[in-house]
Amino acid sequence: MEFGAEFFVLVGFIVFLCLLGYLGAHRYLLARSTNAAKRSPRNSSRPPGCAPRRLHCWRASRRRSSKPKPTPPRSSPRRAPRPKSSPRRRSSACRFRRPPHPQAEAKIALAELQAAAEVRAAAADFAAKAAEIVLRQETQGAAGAELAAREIAALKDRLN
Repeated sequence: MEFGAEFFVLVGFIVFLCLLGYLGAHRYLLARSTNAAKRSPRNSSRPPGCAPRRLHCWRASRRRSSKPKPTPPRSSPRRAPRPKSSPRRRSSACRFRRPPHPQAEAKIALAELQAAAEVRAAAADFAAKAAEIVLRQETQGAAGAELAAREIAALKDRLN
């Protein structure tokens, strides 16, 4: 039987727990938690006999809040209703709240130029291959192949 690393970790953990039990760490932790419960701020901050006073204050505040409040006179100014704006106006306000950033505009312009250059290069390669196919079909033999290679090289230089 072969033991892996996990087995030895488990054995070490069990030995550690037994050592803690032998030294009495569980009694120390239990005594500490019960002392903390006895000294909690909830229990120590209230003097004895505080509960009846608190209950009396709570009942008095409930009685005060249950009395009807006087209504304001009719002549008091009321808040005017706000005119509702259309959803299109609200969305356009959100869309155009900030002006575009100059660096972002520069990056977009650079990306457009790079894309246009890539398209031009792809078109030049395609045109060169098409010209090669047409010239090979029209001119057969060694002279035709040499002519095609020379013209294709010149065409690539002109397009790029």
